[in-house]
Amino acid sequence: MNPLLSFRDVSFGYGGDDIVRSASFDLEGGSCTALIGPNGAGKTTLLRLAAGTLQCRSGSVVLNGEQLHSLPLSRVARTVALVPQQLIVPFQFTVREVVEQGRTPYLSFLRGPMREDRVAVDRALELADVTGLQRRVFNELSGGERQRVKIALGLAQQPKLLLLDEPTQNLDIGRQVELIDLLHFLGAEGITIFSSIHDLQLLEGNFSSTILLSPDTTLMKGTPGEILKPAILEKAFNCPPRRHPLLIERPERHVKRAG
Repeated sequence: MNPLLSFRDVSFGYGGDDIVRSASFDLEGGSCTALIGPNGAGKTTLLRLAAGTLQCRSGSVVLNGEQLHSLPLSRVARTVALVPQQLIVPFQFTVREVVEQGRTPYLSFLRGPMREDRVAVDRALELADVTGLQRRVFNELSGGERQRVKIALGLAQQPKLLLLDEPTQNLDIGRQVELIDLLHFLGAEGITIFSSIHDLQLLEGNFSSTILLSPDTTLMKGTPGEILKPAILEKAFNCPPRRHPLLIERPERHVKRAG
């Protein structure tokens, strides 16, 4: 069975040196993967390549066994939804009006909103737990509420793969916990999650795999336990040794066998 998304030796840059270099990895359907790395390592760029809004300079991105660059963006958007760090809403749109924009890939000049679109919007609001906010003005919401509405906007696309760019950034601890709980719930709904995360302490217990992107090392993928090693993090983040709890080598746990 093919992975949902595959990067095969992908490189990309903005005119100069490549930011993403020879990236290769698979995302299996139903997985929950964290993308970590220092600022400027190319995490947002990698997510945009996965969403098809950027085209790789070399290599290939494969979605459901098809070359991503050969697919119309409207078709890609029915499978992949990207939730950005910032969503600029210039007018006083309500939450429901914002989330309704997620149905754009399904509309055309000959097909306006239909009952199935209203059902999809209702479901997205419900999944993101923002049904009670649907008549509120988006620009008047708190940071945590806006984050959930942005996710609802993505869910209205009915994606199989949800890409999130630093969804916990600038959220307090309580709102971070709420958002991570939401990702667990969406995973249980069968949605594949690929999210850049800046707080490394959120990884263990919440993500099944981790991708580390760093300018000075080859892209690495493994479980959080395999990636969150002092020697790996010190090099990737260019930080002083043993100055952070995650950089303290922890002894292996030994499980006592019954008998």
